[in-house]
Amino acid sequence: QVQLVESGGGLVQPGGSLRLSCAASGSIFSIAAMGWYRQAPGRERELVAAITSGKSTNYADSVKGRFTISRDNAKNTVYLQMNSLKPEDTAVYYCFANGVRHSVPVNTPFSSWGQGTQVTVSS
Repeated sequence: QVQLVESGGGLVQPGGSLRLSCAASGSIFSIAAMGWYRQAPGRERELVAAITSGKSTNYADSVKGRFTISRDNAKNTVYLQMNSLKPEDTAVYYCFANGVRHSVPVNTPFSSWGQGTQVTVSS
């Protein structure tokens, strides 16, 4: 099992900043990609940003220039720095990780999700 624990959500005024963190733990052999999805009420879950082990990144058009994803491979942790927040960024943010975990007799792939953290942008 690979567990993801998120932190850093909360309430912020428009134009403000928040930093989300997500730490993976368990029998991890390697993590190929980590990132964040979000889901607002009445809307589908959408990809916000993702980063590979080689630090290649991908962003939703709606957050480009405002959000920055980074990763500490040694700590199996991904971060999302969110600046210039807008009310439309309000959502539950979910961390994900895809990789390979230690298992017997052979290592196996995994895909895990965090429990979600609420981000509310409101004055």
